[in-house]
Amino acid sequence: MKNEQEWAIAKKRHRLSIATVTMAQRLGMNPKKLGKLDNHKQEPWKAPLPEFIKHLYEKRFGDPSSK
Repeated sequence: MKNEQEWAIAKKRHRLSIATVTMAQRLGMNPKKLGKLDNHKQEPWKAPLPEFIKHLYEKRFGDPSSK
């Protein structure tokens, strides 16, 4: 229950879609630590957080749209 609340807060704070949250959960990411991975527009070399999560997911599990 508590973990669901943390993911709901992270979803709102980082403007993530339900699909992106699901991918992050399957990757075993910690919702409290997503802020460290998020691009705050001060670090132009970082990809936006949703794209970064999708890239990691595709790397580990393959393309999610092919299933």
